Amino acid sequence: MTAASDTTHFGFETVPLVEKQAKVDDVFHKVASRYDLMNDLMSAGLHRLWKDALITTLKPAKDRPFHHLDVAGGTGDVAFQVLDAGGPQTDVTVLDINAQMLSVGRDRAQKRFPDDDRIRFVQGNAEALGLPDNHFDAYTIAFGIRNVPRIDKALSEAFRVLKRGGRFLCLEFSHVDVPLLDKVYEAYSFTVIPPMGRMVTGEAEPYQYLVESIRKFPKPQSFAGMIEDAGFRRAKFTPMTGGVVALHSGWKL
Repeated sequence: MTAASDTTHFGFETVPLVEKQAKVDDVFHKVASRYDLMNDLMSAGLHRLWKDALITTLKPAKDRPFHHLDVAGGTGDVAFQVLDAGGPQTDVTVLDINAQMLSVGRDRAQKRFPDDDRIRFVQGNAEALGLPDNHFDAYTIAFGIRNVPRIDKALSEAFRVLKRGGRFLCLEFSHVDVPLLDKVYEAYSFTVIPPMGRMVTGEAEPYQYLVESIRKFPKPQSFAGMIEDAGFRRAKFTPMTGGVVALHSGWKL
């Protein structure tokens, strides 16, 4: 029998902890080529505004070296915005565990920033980054941390690789707290998104997992506590769009 501590959730399904990563990899392997298109369709373009808020909060330095790490950002969306917002000494490392997502990002980067050595794509695990201590000025992860089997380990790794004074920012789906909107959002999530996924990508199952994984993610107050437990200070969160998403932040002081 598998002990409770050796299991986790994959959507609403309980699975052995060691199996979750492979299941998540399979999800993103199936949808990588149309991942950004589905984000636009599912959110009616709102994900772009949420990411704009992330970059506005980040404020990459324009007049000095700024080393940025974007985790679970394989297709490059956030990384490209960091480069646009920063100065000539800004560089971004994009780390993702999924090779297909990274391939999409590299292709996009070559078109948008041809032969620009300020961006690099690295395949790696959020739970064990394989990157140097105290190196990065900021760490972002957008809509990725709920897919990590051991969130506490990912947060500890984020703390390790950041410099003193470095900032952690996490954009993640949250819990709607507006009356009536919560009912509409629930109905939309379970009755519209999976069929939309099947129509656009040929796969409904990854998007069924998506909406289930959102419901299983900790409430924002609990996640803020996890960020503090990892060593960060001044942990806070800002709900957006009625709580559909929240922008979490913390400082390594």
